[in-house]
Amino acid sequence: MNIFRFAGDMTHLFSVLVLLLKIYATKSCSGISLKTQELYALVFITRYLYLFTEFVSFYNSIMKIIFISSSVAIVWYMRYHPVVRRTYNKDLDTFRYYILILVSVVLGLLFHDRFTFREVFWAFSIYLEAVAILPQLVLLQRSGNVDNLTGQYVLFLGAYRAFYILNWIYRYFTERHYFRLIPWIAGLVQTALYADFFYYYFLSWKNSEKLQLPA
Repeated sequence: MNIFRFAGDMTHLFSVLVLLLKIYATKSCSGISLKTQELYALVFITRYLYLFTEFVSFYNSIMKIIFISSSVAIVWYMRYHPVVRRTYNKDLDTFRYYILILVSVVLGLLFHDRFTFREVFWAFSIYLEAVAILPQLVLLQRSGNVDNLTGQYVLFLGAYRAFYILNWIYRYFTERHYFRLIPWIAGLVQTALYADFFYYYFLSWKNSEKLQLPA
């Protein structure tokens, strides 16, 4: 494992911890898209189908368990916790996310490394992760103001993908025959979706102002 992969994993982990901290400490999920969280839960469950049948490393297994369990826990809090669920901005979280799922299914069936159950689900999860943040970004644009913890959550998610792109570049020049077109294209699409958010986050930081996204 290289430093870019590790940094990507840690920023991804930090994003989850920031979101859990927000929900636990404030007993509120205001500003968080339940649809994005459900998409991420679907991403991790379908990507790590082999978790209990194939051992890669202790680190690998622990990280996968954390991402699956935390994403399911966040969805549970937002849907069923008696206090937290009342703060969910349902009227703002209206993105038709089933379209993202259907498109990812089609892409997974058409473009994959091998036509096997596991590989098709892996490809599906890659395509879906690339666009899973869209309901969250749309919700933030509709709400206008973004609280600090929600902004940091999205920032860490974007940083995670940026570090993974550096990881792929590093591996391309240091490992023979390393070529993974599907995650590369999906990763670039995912990173591009964060560009607007990064721009306004930088402006708010530079001017010491509260983060606001244009509607």
